[in-house]
Amino acid sequence: MPDIKKAEITVDRDSVISDIDERIYGSFIEHFGRAVYGGIYDPGHPSADDLGFRQDVLQFVSELNIPIIRYPGGNFVSGYRWEDGVGDPEDRPVRLDLAWSALETNEIGLNEFMEWLKKAGSDLMLAVNLGTRGAQEAQDLVEYCNFPSGTRLSDLRASHGYPKPHGIKLWCLGNEMDGPWQICAKTAEEYGRLACETAKMMKWMDPDIELVVCGSSGKGMPTYGAWEETVLRHTYEHVDYVSLHTYYGNLDDDTPSFLASTLEMDAFIKEVAGICEKVRQEKGLDKKVYLSFDEWNVWYHYSQTAKQPPKWIKGRPIQEENYNFEDALVVGDMLITLLNNADVVKIACLAQLVNTIAPIITEENGPAWCHTIYYPFLYTSRYGRGKALRPRVTSPVYACAKHNAVPAVSSACVYNADRGEVVYFLVNRSLTDAVPLTCALNGFQPKDVLQWIAMEGYDIKAENTAEDPDAVVPAEKNGAAIADNQIELTLSPKSWNIIRVKIE
Repeated sequence: MPDIKKAEITVDRDSVISDIDERIYGSFIEHFGRAVYGGIYDPGHPSADDLGFRQDVLQFVSELNIPIIRYPGGNFVSGYRWEDGVGDPEDRPVRLDLAWSALETNEIGLNEFMEWLKKAGSDLMLAVNLGTRGAQEAQDLVEYCNFPSGTRLSDLRASHGYPKPHGIKLWCLGNEMDGPWQICAKTAEEYGRLACETAKMMKWMDPDIELVVCGSSGKGMPTYGAWEETVLRHTYEHVDYVSLHTYYGNLDDDTPSFLASTLEMDAFIKEVAGICEKVRQEKGLDKKVYLSFDEWNVWYHYSQTAKQPPKWIKGRPIQEENYNFEDALVVGDMLITLLNNADVVKIACLAQLVNTIAPIITEENGPAWCHTIYYPFLYTSRYGRGKALRPRVTSPVYACAKHNAVPAVSSACVYNADRGEVVYFLVNRSLTDAVPLTCALNGFQPKDVLQWIAMEGYDIKAENTAEDPDAVVPAEKNGAAIADNQIELTLSPKSWNIIRVKIE
Protein backbone atom coordinates (compact mmCIF):
# COMPACT_ATOMS: atom_id res chain seq x y z
CA MET A 1 0.00 0.00 0.00
CA PRO A 2 1.40 3.44 -0.91
CA ASP A 3 2.73 5.59 1.92
CA ILE A 4 0.27 8.48 1.70
CA LYS A 5 1.22 11.45 3.84
CA LYS A 6 -1.81 13.62 3.11
CA ALA A 7 -5.50 13.13 2.46
CA GLU A 8 -7.62 14.21 -0.48
CA ILE A 9 -11.40 14.39 -0.70
CA THR A 10 -13.12 14.95 -4.03
CA VAL A 11 -16.82 15.72 -4.26
CA ASP A 12 -18.80 16.15 -7.48
CA ARG A 13 -21.94 18.24 -7.51
CA ASP A 14 -23.88 15.46 -9.24
CA SER A 15 -22.59 12.67 -6.96
CA VAL A 16 -25.73 12.77 -4.83
CA ILE A 17 -26.24 9.83 -2.50
CA SER A 18 -29.74 10.96 -1.53
CA ASP A 19 -31.75 13.72 -0.01
CA ILE A 20 -31.18 13.43 3.73
CA ASP A 21 -34.29 12.43 5.67
CA GLU A 22 -34.16 14.70 8.70
CA ARG A 23 -35.40 11.81 10.84
CA ILE A 24 -31.87 10.41 10.94
CA TYR A 25 -31.44 12.98 13.73
CA GLY A 26 -33.96 11.22 15.93
CA SER A 27 -33.46 10.12 19.52
CA PHE A 28 -35.00 7.89 22.14
CA ILE A 29 -36.66 8.19 25.55
CA GLU A 30 -37.47 4.91 27.29
CA HIS A 31 -38.89 4.24 30.72
CA PHE A 32 -35.40 3.13 31.68
CA GLY A 33 -33.20 4.38 34.50
CA ARG A 34 -33.61 8.10 35.10
CA ALA A 35 -34.55 8.96 31.52
CA VAL A 36 -38.13 9.87 32.49
CA TYR A 37 -38.32 10.10 36.28
CA GLY A 38 -35.53 12.40 37.42
CA GLY A 39 -34.68 13.17 33.78
CA ILE A 40 -37.27 14.91 31.63
CA TYR A 41 -39.80 14.82 34.47
CA ASP A 42 -38.97 16.08 37.95
CA PRO A 43 -41.84 18.11 39.44
CA GLY A 44 -39.83 18.97 42.55
CA HIS A 45 -36.97 20.57 40.62
CA PRO A 46 -36.61 24.38 40.67
CA SER A 47 -36.77 24.50 36.86
CA ALA A 48 -39.92 22.34 36.56
CA ASP A 49 -42.86 23.80 34.66
CA ASP A 50 -46.53 23.36 35.56
CA LEU A 51 -46.49 19.82 34.13
CA GLY A 52 -43.35 18.83 36.06
CA PHE A 53 -40.97 18.91 33.09
CA ARG A 54 -37.47 20.27 33.66
CA GLN A 55 -36.96 23.41 31.60
CA ASP A 56 -33.17 23.17 31.68
CA VAL A 57 -33.38 19.71 30.09
CA LEU A 58 -35.88 20.96 27.51
CA GLN A 59 -33.51 23.74 26.53
CA PHE A 60 -30.69 21.29 25.78
CA VAL A 61 -33.06 18.97 23.91
CA SER A 62 -34.56 21.79 21.84
CA GLU A 63 -31.14 22.93 20.67
CA LEU A 64 -30.55 19.52 19.10
CA ASN A 65 -33.51 20.04 16.71
CA ILE A 66 -34.67 16.42 17.01
CA PRO A 67 -37.48 15.62 14.55
CA ILE A 68 -38.64 12.33 16.14
CA ILE A 69 -38.25 10.65 19.52
CA ARG A 70 -38.86 6.93 20.00
CA TYR A 71 -40.96 5.99 23.06
CA PRO A 72 -41.66 4.21 25.48
CA GLY A 73 -39.06 1.52 24.69
CA GLY A 74 -36.90 -0.34 24.19
CA ASN A 75 -37.07 -3.45 26.37
CA PHE A 76 -39.63 -1.71 28.58
CA VAL A 77 -42.30 -1.80 25.88
CA SER A 78 -42.45 -5.61 25.75
CA GLY A 79 -44.24 -5.65 29.11
CA TYR A 80 -46.05 -2.30 28.91
CA ARG A 81 -49.81 -1.84 29.11
CA TRP A 82 -50.47 1.49 27.45
CA GLU A 83 -53.81 1.88 29.23
CA ASP A 84 -51.90 2.21 32.53
CA GLY A 85 -50.50 5.56 31.38
CA VAL A 86 -53.68 7.39 30.34
CA GLY A 87 -56.52 8.97 32.28
CA ASP A 88 -56.40 10.50 35.74
CA PRO A 89 -52.87 10.08 37.16
CA GLU A 90 -54.39 9.47 40.59
CA ASP A 91 -56.08 6.33 39.27
CA ARG A 92 -53.11 4.82 37.47
CA PRO A 93 -51.65 1.54 38.74
CA VAL A 94 -48.10 1.11 40.00
CA ARG A 95 -46.43 -1.80 38.21
CA LEU A 96 -43.24 -3.81 38.39
CA ASP A 97 -41.08 -3.22 35.30
CA LEU A 98 -39.42 -6.57 34.63
CA ALA A 99 -37.21 -5.19 31.86
CA TRP A 100 -35.17 -2.98 34.20
CA SER A 101 -36.14 -4.30 37.67
CA ALA A 102 -37.73 -0.96 38.52
CA LEU A 103 -41.01 0.43 39.79
CA GLU A 104 -43.23 2.07 37.16
CA THR A 105 -45.67 4.58 38.68
CA ASN A 106 -47.21 5.58 35.34
CA GLU A 107 -47.13 9.25 36.31
CA ILE A 108 -45.91 9.86 32.77
CA GLY A 109 -47.76 8.14 29.97
CA LEU A 110 -48.65 8.72 26.36
CA ASN A 111 -50.54 12.01 26.69
CA GLU A 112 -48.01 13.60 29.04
CA PHE A 113 -45.21 12.57 26.71
CA MET A 114 -47.06 14.16 23.80
CA GLU A 115 -47.14 17.40 25.80
CA TRP A 116 -43.40 17.14 26.41
CA LEU A 117 -42.77 16.53 22.70
CA LYS A 118 -44.62 19.74 21.82
CA LYS A 119 -42.31 21.64 24.14
CA ALA A 120 -39.26 19.88 22.64
CA GLY A 121 -40.40 20.51 19.04
CA SER A 122 -40.37 16.79 18.16
CA ASP A 123 -42.77 14.19 16.79
CA LEU A 124 -43.41 10.76 18.27
CA MET A 125 -42.13 7.39 17.08
CA LEU A 126 -44.35 5.09 19.13
CA ALA A 127 -43.56 1.45 19.88
CA VAL A 128 -46.26 -1.16 20.49
CA ASN A 129 -45.93 -4.15 22.80
CA LEU A 130 -45.50 -7.37 20.82
CA GLY A 131 -44.03 -9.20 23.80
CA THR A 132 -46.83 -9.82 26.30
CA ARG A 133 -49.47 -8.39 23.96
CA GLY A 134 -50.46 -8.64 20.32
CA ALA A 135 -52.25 -7.31 17.27
CA GLN A 136 -55.53 -6.29 18.95
CA GLU A 137 -53.84 -4.19 21.62
CA ALA A 138 -51.70 -2.50 18.94
CA GLN A 139 -54.74 -1.68 16.83
CA ASP A 140 -56.48 -0.36 19.95
CA LEU A 141 -53.59 2.01 20.56
CA VAL A 142 -53.74 3.32 16.99
CA GLU A 143 -57.47 3.89 17.44
CA TYR A 144 -56.92 5.73 20.72
CA CYS A 145 -54.23 7.93 19.20
CA ASN A 146 -55.39 8.55 15.64
CA PHE A 147 -59.12 7.95 15.14
CA PRO A 148 -61.10 11.22 15.12
CA SER A 149 -64.14 10.37 17.29
CA GLY A 150 -67.22 8.24 17.70
CA THR A 151 -65.63 5.01 18.95
CA ARG A 152 -64.99 3.84 22.48
CA LEU A 153 -61.25 4.43 22.35
CA SER A 154 -61.29 7.72 20.41
CA ASP A 155 -63.95 9.03 22.78
CA LEU A 156 -61.87 7.79 25.71
CA ARG A 157 -58.99 9.93 24.44
CA ALA A 158 -61.34 12.91 24.22
CA SER A 159 -62.47 12.29 27.80
CA HIS A 160 -58.80 12.46 28.81
CA GLY A 161 -58.59 15.99 27.44
CA TYR A 162 -57.53 15.34 23.83
CA PRO A 163 -60.52 15.69 21.50
CA LYS A 164 -58.25 16.04 18.48
CA PRO A 165 -56.33 12.93 17.35
CA HIS A 166 -52.61 12.82 18.12
CA GLY A 167 -51.97 11.82 14.49
CA ILE A 168 -48.94 9.63 15.25
CA LYS A 169 -47.50 8.50 11.92
CA LEU A 170 -44.44 6.39 12.79
CA TRP A 171 -44.73 3.15 14.76
CA CYS A 172 -42.38 0.35 15.86
CA LEU A 173 -43.68 -3.23 15.82
CA GLY A 174 -42.13 -4.20 19.15
CA ASN A 175 -38.48 -4.13 20.14
CA GLU A 176 -35.57 -6.58 19.78
CA MET A 177 -37.89 -9.57 19.68
CA ASP A 178 -35.01 -11.96 18.93
CA GLY A 179 -33.22 -11.19 22.20
CA PRO A 180 -33.39 -13.76 25.03
CA TRP A 181 -33.39 -10.81 27.46
CA GLN A 182 -36.66 -9.59 25.91
CA ILE A 183 -39.94 -10.18 27.70
CA CYS A 184 -41.68 -12.89 25.62
CA ALA A 185 -38.92 -13.13 23.00
CA LYS A 186 -39.87 -14.93 19.81
CA THR A 187 -38.41 -16.91 16.96
CA ALA A 188 -38.25 -15.28 13.56
CA GLU A 189 -41.28 -17.29 12.41
CA GLU A 190 -43.30 -16.42 15.51
CA TYR A 191 -42.45 -12.75 15.32
CA GLY A 192 -42.79 -12.54 11.54
CA ARG A 193 -46.33 -13.91 11.62
CA LEU A 194 -47.34 -11.69 14.55
CA ALA A 195 -45.78 -8.59 13.02
CA CYS A 196 -47.51 -9.26 9.70
CA GLU A 197 -50.97 -9.52 11.22
CA THR A 198 -50.36 -6.58 13.53
CA ALA A 199 -49.19 -4.43 10.64
CA LYS A 200 -52.29 -5.31 8.63
CA MET A 201 -54.65 -4.33 11.43
CA MET A 202 -52.79 -1.12 12.23
CA LYS A 203 -52.77 0.01 8.61
CA TRP A 204 -56.42 -0.96 8.11
CA MET A 205 -57.06 1.33 11.07
CA ASP A 206 -54.92 4.17 9.65
CA PRO A 207 -53.50 3.70 6.12
CA ASP A 208 -51.26 6.75 6.48
CA ILE A 209 -48.99 5.36 9.20
CA GLU A 210 -45.48 4.00 8.62
CA LEU A 211 -44.26 0.86 10.35
CA VAL A 212 -40.83 -0.33 11.50
CA VAL A 213 -40.37 -4.09 11.83
CA CYS A 214 -37.71 -5.51 14.17
CA GLY A 215 -34.45 -6.61 12.62
CA SER A 216 -31.81 -8.38 14.67
CA SER A 217 -30.93 -6.88 18.04
CA GLY A 218 -27.37 -6.62 16.77
CA LYS A 219 -25.01 -7.94 14.16
CA GLY A 220 -23.55 -10.38 16.68
CA MET A 221 -26.80 -12.27 17.21
CA PRO A 222 -26.52 -15.95 16.13
CA THR A 223 -29.62 -15.59 13.95
CA TYR A 224 -28.49 -12.32 12.31
CA GLY A 225 -29.27 -12.27 8.61
CA ALA A 226 -31.58 -15.30 8.71
CA TRP A 227 -33.82 -13.35 11.12
CA GLU A 228 -34.10 -10.39 8.74
CA GLU A 229 -34.86 -12.62 5.75
CA THR A 230 -37.54 -14.61 7.56
CA VAL A 231 -39.22 -11.58 9.12
CA LEU A 232 -39.19 -9.61 5.87
CA ARG A 233 -40.64 -12.51 3.91
CA HIS A 234 -43.61 -12.40 6.28
CA THR A 235 -43.99 -8.63 6.47
CA TYR A 236 -42.43 -6.96 3.42
CA GLU A 237 -45.73 -5.92 1.80
CA HIS A 238 -46.99 -4.32 5.02
CA VAL A 239 -44.01 -2.51 6.54
CA ASP A 240 -41.85 0.43 5.54
CA TYR A 241 -38.61 0.02 7.51
CA VAL A 242 -36.56 -2.65 9.24
CA SER A 243 -34.66 -1.74 12.41
CA LEU A 244 -30.94 -1.93 13.13
CA HIS A 245 -29.39 -1.56 16.60
CA THR A 246 -25.73 -1.25 17.52
CA TYR A 247 -23.58 0.02 20.36
CA TYR A 248 -19.80 0.26 20.43
CA GLY A 249 -17.41 0.29 23.34
CA ASN A 250 -13.75 0.25 24.28
CA LEU A 251 -13.76 -2.52 26.86
CA ASP A 252 -10.27 -3.67 25.82
CA ASP A 253 -8.88 -0.13 26.08
CA ASP A 254 -7.84 -0.39 22.43
CA THR A 255 -8.52 3.13 21.20
CA PRO A 256 -7.27 2.62 17.60
CA SER A 257 -9.75 -0.24 17.13
CA PHE A 258 -12.50 1.65 18.94
CA LEU A 259 -12.08 4.63 16.60
CA ALA A 260 -12.48 2.23 13.67
CA SER A 261 -15.86 0.97 14.89
CA THR A 262 -17.73 2.65 12.07
CA LEU A 263 -16.14 0.32 9.51
CA GLU A 264 -18.30 -2.37 11.11
CA MET A 265 -21.33 -0.06 11.23
CA ASP A 266 -21.04 0.69 7.52
CA ALA A 267 -20.80 -3.03 6.68
CA PHE A 268 -23.84 -3.74 8.90
CA ILE A 269 -25.94 -1.15 7.04
CA LYS A 270 -24.94 -2.48 3.63
CA GLU A 271 -25.65 -6.08 4.61
CA VAL A 272 -29.16 -5.36 5.88
CA ALA A 273 -29.91 -3.16 2.87
CA GLY A 274 -28.80 -6.09 0.70
CA ILE A 275 -31.19 -8.44 2.52
CA CYS A 276 -34.06 -5.99 1.95
CA GLU A 277 -33.21 -5.90 -1.76
CA LYS A 278 -32.97 -9.70 -1.93
CA VAL A 279 -36.46 -10.13 -0.45
CA ARG A 280 -37.85 -7.39 -2.68
CA GLN A 281 -36.56 -9.16 -5.76
CA GLU A 282 -37.84 -12.54 -4.53
CA LYS A 283 -41.30 -11.05 -4.20
CA GLY A 284 -41.09 -9.15 -7.49
CA LEU A 285 -42.14 -5.87 -5.88
CA ASP A 286 -41.32 -2.26 -6.76
CA LYS A 287 -41.77 -1.12 -3.18
CA LYS A 288 -38.58 -0.59 -1.17
CA VAL A 289 -38.21 -1.24 2.55
CA TYR A 290 -35.68 1.17 4.04
CA LEU A 291 -33.64 1.09 7.25
CA SER A 292 -34.43 2.55 10.66
CA PHE A 293 -31.23 2.63 12.72
CA ASP A 294 -33.31 3.35 15.78
CA GLU A 295 -30.74 2.50 18.44
CA TRP A 296 -27.12 3.58 18.13
CA ASN A 297 -24.54 4.96 20.52
CA VAL A 298 -21.44 4.19 22.57
CA TRP A 299 -22.29 2.03 25.60
CA TYR A 300 -19.79 0.29 27.87
CA HIS A 301 -18.64 2.49 30.77
CA TYR A 302 -21.37 1.47 33.23
CA SER A 303 -20.52 -2.21 32.82
CA GLN A 304 -17.05 -1.44 34.13
CA THR A 305 -18.41 -0.24 37.47
CA ALA A 306 -19.78 -2.25 40.37
CA LYS A 307 -22.88 -0.07 40.74
CA GLN A 308 -25.97 -2.07 41.70
CA PRO A 309 -28.75 0.28 42.78
CA PRO A 310 -31.64 -1.24 44.73
CA LYS A 311 -34.28 -2.96 42.63
CA TRP A 312 -37.95 -2.00 42.42
CA ILE A 313 -37.57 1.73 42.88
CA LYS A 314 -38.81 4.52 40.64
CA GLY A 315 -36.18 6.04 38.37
CA ARG A 316 -33.65 3.33 39.21
CA PRO A 317 -30.30 5.02 38.37
CA ILE A 318 -28.70 2.51 36.01
CA GLN A 319 -26.65 2.63 32.80
CA GLU A 320 -25.52 6.24 33.19
CA GLU A 321 -22.42 6.55 31.04
CA ASN A 322 -19.59 9.02 31.70
CA TYR A 323 -18.70 9.83 28.11
CA ASN A 324 -15.20 11.01 27.24
CA PHE A 325 -13.42 12.58 24.27
CA GLU A 326 -12.82 9.34 22.34
CA ASP A 327 -16.53 8.54 22.68
CA ALA A 328 -17.34 11.88 21.04
CA LEU A 329 -15.03 11.03 18.13
CA VAL A 330 -16.83 7.71 17.61
CA VAL A 331 -20.29 9.28 17.86
CA GLY A 332 -19.25 11.95 15.34
CA ASP A 333 -18.01 9.21 13.03
CA MET A 334 -21.24 7.22 13.44
CA LEU A 335 -23.14 10.28 12.25
CA ILE A 336 -20.80 10.46 9.24
CA THR A 337 -21.63 6.82 8.51
CA LEU A 338 -25.36 7.51 8.64
CA LEU A 339 -24.98 10.43 6.22
CA ASN A 340 -22.94 8.32 3.80
CA ASN A 341 -25.78 5.77 3.77
CA ALA A 342 -28.63 8.28 3.42
CA ASP A 343 -29.96 6.40 0.40
CA VAL A 344 -31.03 3.49 2.61
CA VAL A 345 -31.06 4.84 6.19
CA LYS A 346 -34.07 7.12 6.54
CA ILE A 347 -34.54 7.04 10.31
CA ALA A 348 -32.00 6.87 13.13
CA CYS A 349 -32.28 7.35 16.88
CA LEU A 350 -29.40 8.22 19.19
CA ALA A 351 -30.10 6.02 22.19
CA GLN A 352 -30.87 7.57 24.50
CA LEU A 353 -31.42 11.26 25.25
CA VAL A 354 -31.37 12.01 29.00
CA ASN A 355 -29.35 10.31 31.78
CA THR A 356 -29.51 6.72 30.49
CA ILE A 357 -26.71 6.18 27.90
CA ALA A 358 -27.36 9.79 27.02
CA PRO A 359 -25.75 13.07 25.95
CA ILE A 360 -27.69 15.08 28.56
CA ILE A 361 -27.28 14.42 32.27
CA THR A 362 -29.19 15.80 35.25
CA GLU A 363 -28.14 16.27 38.83
CA GLU A 364 -30.75 15.57 41.49
CA ASN A 365 -31.95 18.98 42.73
CA GLY A 366 -29.09 20.44 40.66
CA PRO A 367 -28.21 21.48 37.13
CA ALA A 368 -28.41 19.68 33.81
CA TRP A 369 -25.32 19.55 31.62
CA CYS A 370 -23.99 17.83 28.53
CA HIS A 371 -21.57 14.98 27.95
CA THR A 372 -18.97 15.12 25.18
CA ILE A 373 -21.16 13.22 22.70
CA TYR A 374 -23.76 16.00 22.75
CA TYR A 375 -21.67 18.27 20.57
CA PRO A 376 -21.06 16.21 17.40
CA PHE A 377 -24.77 15.42 17.38
CA LEU A 378 -25.68 19.10 17.90
CA TYR A 379 -23.63 20.39 14.96
CA THR A 380 -24.38 17.49 12.61
CA SER A 381 -28.11 17.90 13.24
CA ARG A 382 -27.80 21.65 12.72
CA TYR A 383 -25.78 21.60 9.50
CA GLY A 384 -26.17 18.07 8.12
CA ARG A 385 -29.42 18.68 6.25
CA GLY A 386 -29.89 18.81 2.50
CA LYS A 387 -28.34 16.41 0.00
CA ALA A 388 -25.67 13.91 0.98
CA LEU A 389 -22.85 13.91 -1.59
CA ARG A 390 -20.55 10.94 -2.08
CA PRO A 391 -16.95 11.86 -1.09
CA ARG A 392 -14.04 10.08 -2.73
CA VAL A 393 -11.42 9.89 -0.02
CA THR A 394 -7.72 9.11 -0.28
CA SER A 395 -6.19 8.92 3.17
CA PRO A 396 -3.25 7.66 5.19
CA VAL A 397 -4.09 4.40 6.93
CA TYR A 398 -3.15 2.72 10.17
CA ALA A 399 -3.32 -0.86 11.41
CA CYS A 400 -5.01 -1.96 14.63
CA ALA A 401 -5.98 -5.19 16.34
CA LYS A 402 -9.26 -5.48 14.45
CA HIS A 403 -8.33 -4.06 11.02
CA ASN A 404 -5.23 -4.09 8.85
CA ALA A 405 -5.88 -0.77 7.14
CA VAL A 406 -8.05 1.90 8.76
CA PRO A 407 -8.34 5.20 6.85
CA ALA A 408 -7.17 7.95 9.17
CA VAL A 409 -9.69 10.39 7.67
CA SER A 410 -13.42 9.74 7.68
CA SER A 411 -15.68 12.18 5.84
CA ALA A 412 -19.25 13.01 4.88
CA CYS A 413 -20.32 15.93 2.70
CA VAL A 414 -23.69 17.71 2.61
CA TYR A 415 -24.96 20.29 0.11
CA ASN A 416 -27.59 22.66 1.47
CA ALA A 417 -28.98 24.69 -1.44
CA ASP A 418 -31.14 26.87 0.79
CA ARG A 419 -28.12 28.01 2.78
CA GLY A 420 -25.87 28.06 -0.27
CA GLU A 421 -23.20 25.98 1.41
CA VAL A 422 -21.35 22.69 1.31
CA VAL A 423 -20.55 21.20 4.71
CA TYR A 424 -17.82 18.66 5.44
CA PHE A 425 -17.92 16.46 8.54
CA LEU A 426 -14.47 15.06 9.24
CA VAL A 427 -12.77 12.80 11.77
CA ASN A 428 -9.04 12.24 11.98
CA ARG A 429 -8.80 8.87 13.70
CA SER A 430 -5.01 8.98 14.01
CA LEU A 431 -3.95 9.42 17.62
CA THR A 432 -0.55 10.86 16.72
CA ASP A 433 -0.47 12.39 13.24
CA ALA A 434 -1.88 15.59 11.86
CA VAL A 435 -3.15 15.07 8.31
CA PRO A 436 -2.90 17.76 5.61
CA LEU A 437 -6.14 17.69 3.65
CA THR A 438 -7.25 18.97 0.25
CA CYS A 439 -10.99 19.08 -0.46
CA ALA A 440 -11.89 19.46 -4.14
CA LEU A 441 -15.38 20.63 -5.10
CA ASN A 442 -16.19 19.77 -8.70
CA GLY A 443 -19.16 21.67 -10.12
CA PHE A 444 -19.20 24.20 -7.27
CA GLN A 445 -17.55 27.57 -6.90
CA PRO A 446 -16.46 27.87 -3.28
CA LYS A 447 -16.44 31.48 -2.14
CA ASP A 448 -15.44 31.43 1.50
CA VAL A 449 -14.94 29.20 4.53
CA LEU A 450 -17.83 30.26 6.74
CA GLN A 451 -16.83 28.32 9.80
CA TRP A 452 -14.49 25.63 11.02
CA ILE A 453 -15.44 23.98 14.29
CA ALA A 454 -13.28 21.29 15.86
CA MET A 455 -13.08 19.10 18.93
CA GLU A 456 -9.37 18.52 19.30
CA GLY A 457 -6.39 18.60 21.60
CA TYR A 458 -7.97 16.86 24.58
CA ASP A 459 -6.74 13.82 26.42
CA ILE A 460 -8.55 10.88 24.88
CA LYS A 461 -10.12 10.01 28.26
CA ALA A 462 -11.10 13.59 29.21
CA GLU A 463 -14.71 14.05 30.32
CA ASN A 464 -17.18 16.77 31.14
CA THR A 465 -18.38 16.76 34.74
CA ALA A 466 -20.95 18.57 36.85
CA GLU A 467 -18.10 20.66 38.26
CA ASP A 468 -16.63 21.39 34.82
CA PRO A 469 -19.35 20.81 32.18
CA ASP A 470 -17.34 22.62 29.50
CA ALA A 471 -14.10 20.68 29.93
CA VAL A 472 -14.40 19.02 26.48
CA VAL A 473 -16.27 21.12 23.93
CA PRO A 474 -15.81 22.18 20.30
CA ALA A 475 -14.23 25.50 19.40
CA GLU A 476 -14.00 27.62 16.27
CA LYS A 477 -10.64 27.77 14.56
CA ASN A 478 -8.93 29.36 11.57
CA GLY A 479 -6.53 28.04 8.98
CA ALA A 480 -8.71 26.70 6.17
CA ALA A 481 -7.98 28.42 2.84
CA ILE A 482 -9.62 28.30 -0.61
CA ALA A 483 -7.57 28.17 -3.80
CA ASP A 484 -8.51 26.86 -7.28
CA ASN A 485 -11.87 25.50 -6.12
CA GLN A 486 -10.15 23.57 -3.33
CA ILE A 487 -10.11 23.90 0.42
CA GLU A 488 -6.76 23.38 2.10
CA LEU A 489 -6.44 22.63 5.80
CA THR A 490 -4.75 20.33 8.29
CA LEU A 491 -6.68 18.02 10.59
CA SER A 492 -5.26 17.70 14.08
CA PRO A 493 -4.68 14.22 15.48
CA LYS A 494 -7.73 12.65 17.15
CA SER A 495 -10.15 15.36 16.07
CA TRP A 496 -13.74 15.83 14.97
CA ASN A 497 -14.35 18.70 12.55
CA ILE A 498 -17.07 20.53 10.66
CA ILE A 499 -16.15 22.83 7.74
CA ARG A 500 -18.87 25.06 6.27
CA VAL A 501 -18.06 26.42 2.80
CA LYS A 502 -20.05 29.22 1.14
CA ILE A 503 -20.89 28.44 -2.51
CA GLU A 504 -21.28 31.07 -5.27
